[in-house]
Amino acid sequence: MSLKKKKIAATLTSLAGVLVFALIVVLINRIFNPVNIRLDCTNGKVYTLSQGTRQVLQKLDKNISIRFYYSKDAAEMPVFLKTYASRVEDMLAEYKRLGGKYLEVKKLNPKPDSDEEDSANLDGITGKSTDSLGMGDRIYLGLAISCAGKTATLPFLSPEQETLLEYELTRAITEVQISKKTRLGVLSALQVLGGIDNPQAMMMGQGGMKPAWQIVSELKRTFEVVEIPLDTDSIDEDIDALLLIHPKEISQNALFAIDQFILRGGRMLAFLDPLCMVDMQSQQQQQYMPPTPSNLEPLLKAWGIAYDSGKVVVDRKLATRIRTGQGADVLPTVITLGQSEISDDDPATATLNNMLVFCSGAFSGDVVEGLAKTVLLTSSDDVQMMESFMTQRSGADILKSFRSEEKSKDLAIKLTGNFKTAFPDGKPGADQAAGDKAQETKDSDSAAPQFLQASTAPGAVVLVADADMLYDAFCVNTSNFLGQKIVQPINDNLNFALNLLENVLGDSALFSIRSRATTSRPFTRVRDMEAEAEKRFQDKIAKLEGDLMKVQQDINELQRKRQKGEREILSSEQRQLLQQFRKKEAEAKKELKEVRKQLRQDIDNLENRIMAINIALMPLLVIIGGITMAVYKHGRNVRQ
Repeated sequence: MSLKKKKIAATLTSLAGVLVFALIVVLINRIFNPVNIRLDCTNGKVYTLSQGTRQVLQKLDKNISIRFYYSKDAAEMPVFLKTYASRVEDMLAEYKRLGGKYLEVKKLNPKPDSDEEDSANLDGITGKSTDSLGMGDRIYLGLAISCAGKTATLPFLSPEQETLLEYELTRAITEVQISKKTRLGVLSALQVLGGIDNPQAMMMGQGGMKPAWQIVSELKRTFEVVEIPLDTDSIDEDIDALLLIHPKEISQNALFAIDQFILRGGRMLAFLDPLCMVDMQSQQQQQYMPPTPSNLEPLLKAWGIAYDSGKVVVDRKLATRIRTGQGADVLPTVITLGQSEISDDDPATATLNNMLVFCSGAFSGDVVEGLAKTVLLTSSDDVQMMESFMTQRSGADILKSFRSEEKSKDLAIKLTGNFKTAFPDGKPGADQAAGDKAQETKDSDSAAPQFLQASTAPGAVVLVADADMLYDAFCVNTSNFLGQKIVQPINDNLNFALNLLENVLGDSALFSIRSRATTSRPFTRVRDMEAEAEKRFQDKIAKLEGDLMKVQQDINELQRKRQKGEREILSSEQRQLLQQFRKKEAEAKKELKEVRKQLRQDIDNLENRIMAINIALMPLLVIIGGITMAVYKHGRNVRQ
């Protein structure tokens, strides 16, 4: 066979091989198309149903119906919503597979004036018009979940909330199965449940109603929320848990009622605050006059917990850049917590990775016998406890007087076990009123305290040293999509509160799902480098300011020694001192520039190394693989 024919034969053989391979791929795809198998290589398996969802679906014992309304044939349906709808269908198929016979998924295509459109309206699924005037046909993309006559709806699915879809759907499945909601009592000095913004302005027609905080809106979906006043005398027996948010100026009677609630096995989540920024805004406090802090001093003392309500945690390492009226500022009182500061030993916090706290306090002390303490949140070890009024300054001014205590602080703790009363003498103020009655029963063998002195059942208390973290502006981002309010979490603050409430009440199925919407991977190496550079800056700035103060003192001393009649001008000795200082100042500024330059260079080098690895790693592996194959083939040809 000639060389030309050999080349043609080799080309045809290669072409036939490619066609056969393509045919095999098509056949395999056709065969396995009904099987929903995916390989999720992401960190945390973000495209795989979480363990919490699997638990909920595998424990189903009631028939659940999911109706997916999707205007599939509507010409007005945007392409990006069609793409998103396809992903929703894939997720529903996975739900159906895990839910088995107890879960039914129906797909409905609502067309104008159709039975499917009527069904969508009855289920509370709202259609959206894509034109600006709202005159065109409406498009539908929503879910209705029902069980035993109870229905929960996701009125319109937005791609902006895709990370929340699994959580919202699993939560809806859980909601429709619950026949009676758990009762949650809320005590707060803030308008967390909404209300009149400013009564005086409201009377003048200038005020308005404030909506409830997002944390309360979320809680109302799972709990029956009951408002309890800060001067209450008792906690009803049917209250299952308490939520305290900045309970400033709480009465002694209310503290006694909380004490008795915990002693009978109650659960409580308390957000205290040494410097509540939300309260400061609402009360319009004067500058440098911090608002009243919140505390539960008698209870904390009885439990062995120390909490200084007059001091704020200042953390140089975890300082956060915040936009203010004067521009951006790095505030060491606003602390960004990462995975290293969030406990992974407690199931309620193990899946969280990004939180933000504002002007937080700290807890310390050893708990009394019978209680166990679990630390949930900590600061870094580059911190200082600073007086509240000293923290109402810019970040640079705060750091000027910063002196690290080199020991991390506990920002949130959980206490479990058997508690003892903080009121061994009974209800405050009840001695006089009960005097006559006590005299009558003095000699009676049946005389006994009319209050609990120790736990009749194990209780659980979570203490958090910041309440601002639950305020909407600090934990969620609100936007508008086709006329619908979209709330997107920006950190794990809300997840932290919701997880802990469910945890102390014994439910943990939704823990692993919530945190998926707020996954964050901060550049911890860069953060540590910046913190170290900032520390060097502050040392040099402090030294420079010390030298300036010394020179000023020397000049003032020379002025006092000035002879009578001499003009108010600098002497040669004073001018010499100023020249020496200016020389030192120039040297210090030069050193600061070098430190900043070195910091930028270190960060740039780190970024360049990461970029080089990302760009060059895969081509390098391909090249190495190609060279290896070439060497192998060459060796085999030589042997032949």
